[in-house]
Amino acid sequence: MAAPGYGKQSAPEQLPRSAADFSHLPAREAYLASLIDHLPDGAAMDVKTLAVLQPHYGQMACRTALNNLSTAGHLRRVRERIGSRDCRWVFRTYFSRTPRSDAWWTRFITTGDAGEASTPGAPDPPKGRTLNRTSPTSAAYAALAGLGLADARLALSAADCTALEPLAAEWLARGATPALFTAALTAGLPPEGVHSPVAFTRRRLLDKMPPERPRPELPTTRVIECTGCRTPCRPHALLGGLCRRCRDDGACGAPPPDSRALTAAAVHRHAARVRQALAASRGS
Repeated sequence: MAAPGYGKQSAPEQLPRSAADFSHLPAREAYLASLIDHLPDGAAMDVKTLAVLQPHYGQMACRTALNNLSTAGHLRRVRERIGSRDCRWVFRTYFSRTPRSDAWWTRFITTGDAGEASTPGAPDPPKGRTLNRTSPTSAAYAALAGLGLADARLALSAADCTALEPLAAEWLARGATPALFTAALTAGLPPEGVHSPVAFTRRRLLDKMPPERPRPELPTTRVIECTGCRTPCRPHALLGGLCRRCRDDGACGAPPPDSRALTAAAVHRHAARVRQALAASRGS
């Protein structure tokens, strides 16, 4: 577990895992993103830990990859105050298998509202990079489309998934995970088969609808940080999770320069004064 480092926290409303999850990323970023995706919530995912967890990339490579994953919309670093009296802070890295836009991250971090996991929430691809998606697919639609893979008796057409999408979206909004959704819909199917998969699924969606769950209270204070240098910033000041200095200077992860540092000439002058003082003390 991460203590007190930037422990992983999974972002809500992600699309189900697939073989093409990180195919839009370079090989190094895709490899580390897949590694992070399979870490449990709360696990440390700082550069030192990531370098130890796999044999291919060192700390500097992991640092650069995390910055690139941030600009690609997969993660944001946040510090949260969880106690109003003792001002306890925790540090988390929110990770999303589904790439998100800056607007989505800002809305989620400031209000806790995740919206719906669809392509409009994905980041605008930078020059030279495009996402491998050809049409919008919500988490609810993907969950319905996956029923036929879990049990062929509930194979739904594209039109069926579109018609049932609002009901499935309500399930997910009430806290049902894709795995729980699939298990609830496919459990105890009639052995003789299902005459109308769409009608049967609609009936189960209505009859087994989970209860509404109260929204968890947001932390008293939540501050987003630059992924590169970890400087606390306002959300609108971060593009791709990076502050202006890290974007413009490419100094991601490097400590800010010390304006009080002495020049080489100043060091020589100070050394000369010290030598003179020592010589004078010996002569006296």
